[in-house]
Amino acid sequence: MSATLIERDGDAVEPPDRAAIEEHLSSGEFFWLDLQDPDDSDFEVLRDAFEFHPLAIEDSQDFGQRAKLETYGDYIFLVIYGWSPDDDGLVEVHCFYSERFLVTVHRDDAPALDELKKSCAARRINVRDPALTLHRVVDGLVDSFFPVLDGFDVELDELEGDFFRAPGDEPLQRLFSMKRRLATLRRAIAPERDVFAHLDRDEIPGLDTESAHYFRDVSDHLYRLAETIDNFHELTLAAMDVFLSTSSNRMNEVMKQLTIIATIFLPLSYIAGFWGQNFRFMVDHVGSAAAFVLGGMLLQLVTAIFLVVYFRRKQWL
Repeated sequence: MSATLIERDGDAVEPPDRAAIEEHLSSGEFFWLDLQDPDDSDFEVLRDAFEFHPLAIEDSQDFGQRAKLETYGDYIFLVIYGWSPDDDGLVEVHCFYSERFLVTVHRDDAPALDELKKSCAARRINVRDPALTLHRVVDGLVDSFFPVLDGFDVELDELEGDFFRAPGDEPLQRLFSMKRRLATLRRAIAPERDVFAHLDRDEIPGLDTESAHYFRDVSDHLYRLAETIDNFHELTLAAMDVFLSTSSNRMNEVMKQLTIIATIFLPLSYIAGFWGQNFRFMVDHVGSAAAFVLGGMLLQLVTAIFLVVYFRRKQWL
């Protein structure tokens, strides 16, 4: 478990004990509490010190939810996703927000939140404005997806080149992996887009007209992300069609070459079989090396050359 309490001026208390948290709550000054991989004692503090609703506590313990926003009196419960360097590439963040505090709960690493903490420590930003602090958290998590999608663009270009240079199972497996990762991102981002697209200013405590502009910007970023993911999804399907078409064309070329080889050997096999039946003519006339070369080998060579020339004229070769 890792806990960090960010005070108004950006000072960090790490890790904060229960007494420090209760002291900040009683002071009335806004603060940000970040809990990574919380245990039962942390949820006990959320339940007893913050007095969150039992349903909100239950939701905060249950990871794997869709993005959503729920209002509980003077605070809200928000589920939002960002990028994380793990297997699924996602970090699910549960936010409790009011004009007195912001509590973020997550299990996986959240690089976007770590960057905000570093900015607070360097005094580049502070957490004096509650609505702006919530926006920074949400915006940082949302924007963390853009570099990931840029990587998809580069990877897709490489895959398309591999399909022509060295087609095989490995590029196809990478393409399927990309398709699964895009599906995972779509399942996370699409609900987020819906949440912020229909966000009512009255749903977020302390949100004034100026702060609402920032959240509309988050909605715009989510629409861009959703559109980019849809475009990449279509491109992966097109790349898969290219791969299947390339594989089919390559298979056709191989089959054509094998068919031509078999066709060339077919008359040769007939000639060898026909003259190999011990005709009396063969016994009487093929008695020297020259006759063997002329009747046994030259005839087959001429036949093979004739077939190759014929195939080239037909543009089969």
